[in-house]
Amino acid sequence: MTVIYVDADACPVKEEALRVADRHGLAIVYVSNSWMRLPEGANVQRVVVTDGPDAADDWIAERIVKGDIAVTADIPLAARCLKAGAQVIGPTGKPFTDASIGMALAMRDLSRHLRETGESRGFNASFARQDRSRFLEALELAVQRAKRA
Repeated sequence: MTVIYVDADACPVKEEALRVADRHGLAIVYVSNSWMRLPEGANVQRVVVTDGPDAADDWIAERIVKGDIAVTADIPLAARCLKAGAQVIGPTGKPFTDASIGMALAMRDLSRHLRETGESRGFNASFARQDRSRFLEALELAVQRAKRA
């Protein structure tokens, strides 16, 4: 059975992920580095890891399997989940795929280098209503794909 894993620390679509999980009767696991208020439900599992900044990522990557879905904006975690055979969706609805993850990792490294050298101060676009809508659509499609597989 498909499980939806949510990298919950900075995820703006926790409620939306639960709505989709509820609609399909799927288990959803919220993983975070500290306690936080999270959506409640019969199919919800909360996991709080305290072993460091990548502990939540490690916890997810060690458990996710083919047929599962990860919700994360963390590109290295997305790569690890794809390697395990899972589907991965960013909070803005952008799916990470085997074809796109290499470029995403390269752009992440380039952006970090530019910030470190002072060439860029970094920029993250604000989260918009359209992102929420795209996320819901992308997660619904991922669940449908998982059911067909």
